[in-house]
Amino acid sequence: MKYIKDIREGDSLNGVYLVRKKTNLTAKNGRPYISLTLQDKTGSVDAKIWEPGSAGIEEFGELDYIDIVAEVQIYQKKFQVNIKRARKCKEGEYNPADYVPVTTRNVDTMFHDMMVLANKVKNPYLRKLIVAFFANDPEFVKKFKKSSAAKTVHHGYMGGLLEHTLSVMKICDMFADNYDFLNRDLLLTAAMFHDIGKTRELSDFPQNDYTDEGQLIGHIVIGVEMIDDKIKDIPDFPKALSNELRHCILAHHGEFEFGSPKKPAIAEAAALNFADNADAKLEIFREMFRAKTDNDWLGWQSLLDSNIRRTTEQ
Repeated sequence: MKYIKDIREGDSLNGVYLVRKKTNLTAKNGRPYISLTLQDKTGSVDAKIWEPGSAGIEEFGELDYIDIVAEVQIYQKKFQVNIKRARKCKEGEYNPADYVPVTTRNVDTMFHDMMVLANKVKNPYLRKLIVAFFANDPEFVKKFKKSSAAKTVHHGYMGGLLEHTLSVMKICDMFADNYDFLNRDLLLTAAMFHDIGKTRELSDFPQNDYTDEGQLIGHIVIGVEMIDDKIKDIPDFPKALSNELRHCILAHHGEFEFGSPKKPAIAEAAALNFADNADAKLEIFREMFRAKTDNDWLGWQSLLDSNIRRTTEQ
């Protein structure tokens, strides 16, 4: 199998790819054809089946893995894969990790590092809440480790939620070292929990799309609901502490126009917003730098509101 990032004009492809999108269309001459988006962990490419009724084309659907024989050409300055044969693969004929974007870091190491930071939390009620999620709920932990932090934008890959959470916790721990008025216990716990709602806002890979709950409610409110459910099982959890923790989650996007139901009213909520925003924005830079190009200018990035350039090597 040749990865999509490595294909070139004139290549013959013979391998398994994920069908991200499939659309049945009709050409100007009245003949039916199928338009596809094929995907692997390195990217996606446009593909066409010009003779869908031929003997070499078997039935398959979106999010199926298909074994193809095809040729690569350039159409309107982009690669297009013309498929001659296509067969739906059975489970075991492919490794899903080859077809979805995944973190480049070791998941178990990141989880260990996150728990080391969590161990700095001394408040007994916050510790019990952390244990309820990250020690006593194996299904949640499994989901958390595999989830992305976004559909696209930043950390939009398997393991991205864990990677982003660890980074935000590290930044918040640094903030607590530098600003002695910050409550480290509250800030670290809020950083650990700030995006847990994304485990329900986004569906599993390979789809990684918004669920109905994600569209209708959103990860911020979902996360607060998840915390509420666990707090109910912790006797005598202080109401003021619960309010402050939930406020940090509700305010972590900082502004109403960015989806926050509340704006930061306590220092820890502001610090969490700064840390979350810094990690998200710098990850956008990182993902742009990974693009293979000989041009130092990488193009306009709307979320950064700037034309982005690589730093000159010294």
